Amino acid sequence: MSDEEREEKELDLSSAEVVTKYKTAAEIVNKALRLVISECKPKTKIVDICEKGDSYMREQTGNVYKNVKRKIERGVAFPTCLSVNNVVCHFSPLASDEAVLEEGDILKIDMACHIDGFIAAVAHTHVLQDGPVTGRAADVIAAANTAAEVALRLVRPGKKNKDVTEAIQKVAAAYDCKIVEGVLSHQMKQFVIDGNKVVLSLSNPETRVDEAEFEENEVYAIDIVTSTGDGKPKLLDEKQTTIYKRAVDKSYHLKMKASRFIFSEISQKFPIMPFSARALEEKRARLGLVECVNHELLQPYPVLHEKPGDYVAHIKFTVLLMPNGSDRVTSHPLQELQPTKTIDDPDIKAWLALGTKTKKKGGGKKKKGKKGDKVDESAEAEPMDSTNGATSQD
Repeated sequence: MSDEEREEKELDLSSAEVVTKYKTAAEIVNKALRLVISECKPKTKIVDICEKGDSYMREQTGNVYKNVKRKIERGVAFPTCLSVNNVVCHFSPLASDEAVLEEGDILKIDMACHIDGFIAAVAHTHVLQDGPVTGRAADVIAAANTAAEVALRLVRPGKKNKDVTEAIQKVAAAYDCKIVEGVLSHQMKQFVIDGNKVVLSLSNPETRVDEAEFEENEVYAIDIVTSTGDGKPKLLDEKQTTIYKRAVDKSYHLKMKASRFIFSEISQKFPIMPFSARALEEKRARLGLVECVNHELLQPYPVLHEKPGDYVAHIKFTVLLMPNGSDRVTSHPLQELQPTKTIDDPDIKAWLALGTKTKKKGGGKKKKGKKGDKVDESAEAEPMDSTNGATSQD
């Protein structure tokens, strides 16, 4: 078999080696998430926590597949972000940033790593407090998590992306929350974190995506962000943006020396995956990145905000559409939630009762199905039963 044929064969889950790489990356990112949560304490600098998450992913991915003939790329696929309270996403500050965590903060942790370009992504919401999470904070987290549970059951061969969009909006509404607009769940392929097949979180006239059907052997990062606000986040300060991805299809002759230097460094170190400007020399990066972004050589991941006082929750997981069903490989157990709402909608209850495995009849774990809120609670606990946060490792 030629190298080209081998590469082609390795691209999807029909190869056992590919499945192993996804699951190895997933195990690492689940442990990295655990580490980050353990580091989240009042008065701790956010940048220090983000750096620990990135260092852990670099170190652990570097420890696997060392003794193989072909050089295997591996490392961070999306830098650790720690977005607090009404900050929606992508907050991963520079070394000079002094922002710290406070008791009671709602933290959205978002990160990904890869092995040989096979990416495992995860996001989790954690409240910096002891005891159960109550009130609207519990509602917004339960909304994101229940929507994720429903999505897990609907992202399966034969279903369409619009089925998932409609369902997660219904779940959010049941908790009197909004799905945050502009968030996309992407198919992932080797070295592609944002594939062309997408699931829209919120259908509206401004945002349209091609209708697509899920197929066996595909991999998705399912990305759910909920808010107690209006779900229309704003960019308040471009200077907060620190995460970028090289736009490989764009070219431009940069005028400034600082821009050329930075772009050369990015092209060498981060040719494909998103990266943090923390990894670049700060003063020079500030100068050079602006010209690169203005001429679309880099795609920025802006830091978005809801209004002060709004609660925002984020759940993201990686799911492998295996022949025997959906395998959610990234997650972390939630804190105890005491939401003010219960799930009474028969559609949502029916979705939550679906199994995730397809080989055995009724292959999913059975729900306890006591009252409406109990259906929801079992949904929250169901996929998070192993120590590293992944579901089945078969």
